[in-house]
Amino acid sequence: MTEELHLANALLVLPDDVVQGSVKLVDGRIAAIDSGTSVPAGAVDCEGDYIAPGLIELHTDNLERHIQPRPKVDWPHAAAMLAHDAELAGTGITTVFDAMRVGSIPNGKGRYMKYARQLATELMELRAADMLKISHFLHLRSEVCSETLLEELAEFGEADRVRLVSLMDHTPGQRQFRDISKLEQYMKGKHAMSDDDFLQHVAQLKALRDRLGEAHEQGVVAEAARFGAVLASHDDTTAEQVATSASYGIRLAEFPTTVEAARACHDHGIKVIMGAPNLVRGGSHSGNVAAAELAELGLLDIVSSDYVPAALLLSAVRLGEMWGDLARGIATVTRTPAAAAGLEDRGELVAGKRADLIRFRLRGETPALQSVWVQGRRVA
Repeated sequence: MTEELHLANALLVLPDDVVQGSVKLVDGRIAAIDSGTSVPAGAVDCEGDYIAPGLIELHTDNLERHIQPRPKVDWPHAAAMLAHDAELAGTGITTVFDAMRVGSIPNGKGRYMKYARQLATELMELRAADMLKISHFLHLRSEVCSETLLEELAEFGEADRVRLVSLMDHTPGQRQFRDISKLEQYMKGKHAMSDDDFLQHVAQLKALRDRLGEAHEQGVVAEAARFGAVLASHDDTTAEQVATSASYGIRLAEFPTTVEAARACHDHGIKVIMGAPNLVRGGSHSGNVAAAELAELGLLDIVSSDYVPAALLLSAVRLGEMWGDLARGIATVTRTPAAAAGLEDRGELVAGKRADLIRFRLRGETPALQSVWVQGRRVA
């Protein structure tokens, strides 16, 4: 049976413009886009609200927050995943790359254990049972400073929908934690480390980097190729680090920490991802470069909600205001991340694409989400 939905009298956020018109959805695809204010019989009158592509989230730690809502509190996984999925749908995210850490330190200070393989299995089981509202892929965050990285990566295969792999290097004294005092505040606050505990933790991470770092980096590149996944870097700080990223075939740079690194990324054809919370708050909580500064310099391509799902649409609207171009702002959370991740079937209001859509209106400068559809089916 054919399923149709006609949304009329809307402001359509097209790839390069915003126009008044209507969009017709048939069997989960965008069938037609027309201009004008008319409301045909049977159509939904959107009353001038915006209709835009569903948001595409490449890097979010939100699932981990649901799995462990407090330190040492482990929540039932299926319930946590369903809550995470519903929360994202309710913020306009229709495609998510769930970030899961691979690479553990089961020994010494700052221990953390593996979890990604079991979690991914449970997530794929929910997907197979059609229990999820939105589209889920995996983003494996590969911790170079770990003991078990390559063994954990080897546990994943084609059925796991791994589409993004990022190289994470949290060696103290560089990248995100060039200022070790910031890492010290974080570790003492989250893990109640003493001064001696923290010093031992720093020494342990540096020793792991010296012993395994190069082999881990090469192994991650090889495993990403096996998955057919896009490679991303994380927290590039210098042009030299970006050049190394480019030599690995990296196409995405998550949260570069300096203007120098972001500019080098563009020189190498690497798309720059910055965090929506950074943009909304007006700066980085780690003291690194502000997303707004990169946006003003034309060095920001994609926005990620990171740890606040509701920030994604808000940040896109704010970028649209900053640039005087809402379509360009919305593209940072729709068209550009879709293209960067190799998802050619979504991210644009274009006939033939997936009918993943959002409807929102503005309350002052704040977007108020009204409805969300995934393949033409309303999910929020």
